[in-house]
Amino acid sequence: MTTLQELMKEIKNLKPIPAVANRLLAVVDNPDSSMEDIANVIQYDPAITASVLKTCNSAFFGLKNPAESIKDAVNMLGTDQIIELVLLKSGSKALSGKQKGYGMESGDMWRYSVSSAVIAKQVAVKFSLKNKNTIFTAALVKDIGKTILENHVSDASEEITNLVENKGFSFGEAEKKVFGIDHAELGALIGKMWKFSPKMIKIIRHHHLADEKMIKDKEVTTVYLADCICMMMGQGVGSDGLSYRFKAQAMKELGLCPDDVSMIIAEFGINIKEVEELLHIV
Repeated sequence: MTTLQELMKEIKNLKPIPAVANRLLAVVDNPDSSMEDIANVIQYDPAITASVLKTCNSAFFGLKNPAESIKDAVNMLGTDQIIELVLLKSGSKALSGKQKGYGMESGDMWRYSVSSAVIAKQVAVKFSLKNKNTIFTAALVKDIGKTILENHVSDASEEITNLVENKGFSFGEAEKKVFGIDHAELGALIGKMWKFSPKMIKIIRHHHLADEKMIKDKEVTTVYLADCICMMMGQGVGSDGLSYRFKAQAMKELGLCPDDVSMIIAEFGINIKEVEELLHIV
């Protein structure tokens, strides 16, 4: 049986998200930060800088004059666009692999994570929530724990399936029963090791709302609902998605009605096309 100590060793071998992403979010969360502050964080990471400039100067954006520096790129595209470019670039390698234990092929987790992040940001904007970029990032990386657990979930598939189908467990509860930890808790541990902010760690830890008191936290609830909307659309429905528990109270907490969900799904169709085009370049 896999032990928690063994899982912790595997975390140490996981390639971390570039530190620039954390520094960038810290700057963005500061209401006194400027475009120049954001540019200053990015420009000291050569790989991210080169990637952002390449993407910025691609036909996708059609700029009349090429951006020659990160400061140019920020001024031309705006802070939100540049932040999303950096975060998408930072998360792609960590989440692009196959998740056999969760019934997801190579690339499925990444597409689902991006979809969840796009929807979470739509909800955050709709309800004027602060820290929309933190919410976007937390939704993007919330399932990072699965990259460690997936092989172990595959090996214990019969035991987990029995708990879910015959004992009424959710998939996360079955993970906890078998391994002593679920993927959300493991993701929070990874976040601590990667020096994510306490806010990010909290969202990752509670994104399934296993602790129903967290429904009162609008940022956590936004990421939870983004997950649910993804599954309504058939995105990210791996083996664990089939045993997901929907909590209607979450919609009430945000003041979200069925018509709002329909509008979010319609807007998502437009937004994700733009992101997919962007992902071919990022």
